[in-house]
Amino acid sequence: MLLSIPFPSWLTPQIIPGFFIRWYSLMYIVAFGIAFLLYRAQVRERRFPMTEDELWGLFFWGILFLVLGARIFATIVYETSDLYRREPWLVFWPFRNGAFTGLQGMSYHGGVIGGVLAILIYSGAKRFDYREIGDMFAASIPLGYTFGRLGNFANGELYGRVTAQPWGMLFPQATRLPAHEPWVQDLAEQTGTVIQGNMVNLPRHPSQLYEAFFEGFVLWLIIWLLRNRKPFKGFLIGIYFIGYGLFRFFIEYFREPDSWMGYRFQFAETDLPLAAAHPLLSFSTGQVFCFAMVMLGLFWLLIASHSPNRQPVLVYLDSGRTKSKMEAERKAAQKERRKLRKKLR
Repeated sequence: MLLSIPFPSWLTPQIIPGFFIRWYSLMYIVAFGIAFLLYRAQVRERRFPMTEDELWGLFFWGILFLVLGARIFATIVYETSDLYRREPWLVFWPFRNGAFTGLQGMSYHGGVIGGVLAILIYSGAKRFDYREIGDMFAASIPLGYTFGRLGNFANGELYGRVTAQPWGMLFPQATRLPAHEPWVQDLAEQTGTVIQGNMVNLPRHPSQLYEAFFEGFVLWLIIWLLRNRKPFKGFLIGIYFIGYGLFRFFIEYFREPDSWMGYRFQFAETDLPLAAAHPLLSFSTGQVFCFAMVMLGLFWLLIASHSPNRQPVLVYLDSGRTKSKMEAERKAAQKERRKLRKKLR
């Protein structure tokens, strides 16, 4: 009988052991690429009046703001020491002790804040309807998010609580647990784990894979199937916020909270450690933010459903910027750039 699954021995954080490029970084690139392709597919499907240059510009600023928001938010919310207050340049410094480590610590919720700001600013600058831009992003982002969580899995991080389920996984980097604890001994016996020494590594929920499937693939499929059936502009934005918030809120019960933070709110006392149990009325930092996302999504649906000019446009047959006009604008811009280069010579 299968009692647990060993973490793949061939899977290391580095794509090539000893080389600095990591799976997590590659998964981010794949995620951005998938989101871009899905977004461009919607632009073409709907004949949305956006040029290729504007599309690239939107994603450039969107990714930049997303990374900035994710990194800054992580250092503010999840870093409990005063390291970044004393040395703020380390927020974006990818080296530690002379070795390249990348930007360790990114917050999804901070990335959302940064992405929303980018959409609002870019839409205002280019005079696009931010509800339309947001809806297309909502139908593009979740599938890319799947690969981000696969990157966490490859890193062996953000694993879940201990479990006796047959799909529990032994993560090499998981925190070892004291072998003298009765509950540890009991779980070791259930999973067939041999105790050697004072500390033991027990199977964990592969919560990264739960998130990759539900917050990524399932949420993307729901929104993608609704993209041509939305009742009003901005509808998909609300569904994304509510869907992500609900999926992650419940998956957080299987994920071990950060040991240095614990629960933000705890209405039921327990003597069990964070790795052993997550009481129903105890809420992690992620759950607090996910609850806020659900409330914000519901509030947004109420506002968007009563906003002026809310009727959805499925296909832009005759917009103010037709395809031929956008092409003429592109050629005119190229001509101006050529003239500028000649002057600089």
